[in-house]
Amino acid sequence: MLRSLGSPNLGGAIVTAGGLVFIGATLDAHLHAFDVESGRELWRGALPAGGKATPMTYAADGRQFVAIAAGGDGGSFGKGDEIVVFALKR
Repeated sequence: MLRSLGSPNLGGAIVTAGGLVFIGATLDAHLHAFDVESGRELWRGALPAGGKATPMTYAADGRQFVAIAAGGDGGSFGKGDEIVVFALKR
């Protein structure tokens, strides 16, 4: 089971064909990757503000990427207005 991140849900999760669950709708300004079978957090990437969206994934030039909108007006979610993209390991 995925552990509770203790925040309101401002976006959904996505699951990749490789068994990764990406969640960014938390107050800690990180995009999280979990193993779909064990629920163990495998990775987290820093965001400039809270991830207030469902992550997106796409492939380009044979590489998979995950992107998320991060933003806020300076309150609990931080201050920012950016799209952040991470490249997944090959």
